[in-house]
Amino acid sequence: MRLVTRAQWGARAYRTPNGATPYSRPRRGVKLHYLGTAYSDRPHDQCAAYVRQLQAQHMDGNGWSDVGYSFLICTHGYVYEGRGLSRRNSANGNTSLNEQDYAVCLLVGSSGLTKPTDAQLDGARDAIDYCRTKGAAGTWLGGHRDGYATTCPGDAIYAWAKQGAPRPKTTTPEKGPDMTDEQLFKAVWKRDAIPAPSTSKTAKTNPTWKAESFLPETYDQTNRILDALREMAKDIAILRAEVAKLKMGA
Repeated sequence: MRLVTRAQWGARAYRTPNGATPYSRPRRGVKLHYLGTAYSDRPHDQCAAYVRQLQAQHMDGNGWSDVGYSFLICTHGYVYEGRGLSRRNSANGNTSLNEQDYAVCLLVGSSGLTKPTDAQLDGARDAIDYCRTKGAAGTWLGGHRDGYATTCPGDAIYAWAKQGAPRPKTTTPEKGPDMTDEQLFKAVWKRDAIPAPSTSKTAKTNPTWKAESFLPETYDQTNRILDALREMAKDIAILRAEVAKLKMGA
């Protein structure tokens, strides 16, 4: 699981005492959520900022003691720690419902990006397993709409939850034909498909080189550079000697 701790995403300190309220009994299971507002995907380096924005909205707008969810899952499959495993969430609708189940939010919206990515489903599955193995969650799994009048977590996520939240099927890459080392060498290194370097003397007469042709060219250029460095080192030594003489004369 690619867990992003509160410290790593830059969470504000939660308000006490409410933000420190522990669960008083084991959780029945996990309820899944979505944002319920428009959401657009973003590069992963902007996801932490969005989680901070969401926390500010919950604390400053809703008046809650912290971000409402136990965990949040970005479209890249990272699991952001919200209230975590021990502190009671405030996202399930009321105190009784919050006490009953963990709250895991997938960062998709009711418009814009409405369907979770495969990476996100994989991360959500990680969070569910984490709540069960490291927390006190039972095997029940559902959505915010179970027991509360809401469309959350949207039809796509809810259907996935009711299927048992299976991990996305990964597509196995097609395997290419088996090749011996000699065949691979001929197919790649001996293939005439690479433009010759413009600095080469044969570039005009032989504009396309085999990959292996670059090896001796590189070797020759390296030797020329080394020779030049040696000559430069000699010149520097002579200059240093002259400077030393001038200093002594001064």
